[in-house]
Amino acid sequence: MTDSRGGTRALVLLRHAKAENSGAVPDVDRRLTARGHADAAAAGAWLARHALLPDVVLCSPARRTRQTWHDVALGMTGSPPEGGPAGTTPVVRYEATAYEARPEDLLDLVRSVDPAAATVLLVAHNPGISLLSALLDPERADPDGLRTTDLVVHRPAVPWCELAPEAAEIVHRHTARS
Repeated sequence: MTDSRGGTRALVLLRHAKAENSGAVPDVDRRLTARGHADAAAAGAWLARHALLPDVVLCSPARRTRQTWHDVALGMTGSPPEGGPAGTTPVVRYEATAYEARPEDLLDLVRSVDPAAATVLLVAHNPGISLLSALLDPERADPDGLRTTDLVVHRPAVPWCELAPEAAEIVHRHTARS
């Protein structure tokens, strides 16, 4: 299926990068480790090499997912997210429902994306992000789910608002490691 500009749609699912153990901080406030920062930048470089620069970013508001997105943006462009890929700034939505989300909640977020968007990046947590990938393509999904900084690229066969189970084939998988 193509977007309103005639291009192919891509839904990129990204599990956040490696985070510190929770310790004394609330789960939502966990930070990325040094390896997590480097791996997220490597994920951004992979997205840029594969021409998967997002038009829309849906991101959990947890600290580790926000840091993952920031580092992905740096890896894509060499500058902070405000600079944007190729001179454009993606629409970034920090969505509370993406934290501790069920796959159906994440699917609803993707369905709400502007129909003109060609590439959507969803940065979230397990188990929801892995279950969403399996929901969209049960045959090709990794039965072990997404590991930290795993990218899975789905190609929806329908417009965003009509996205449903089994309607987005997995076309790429990549584990970003620095």
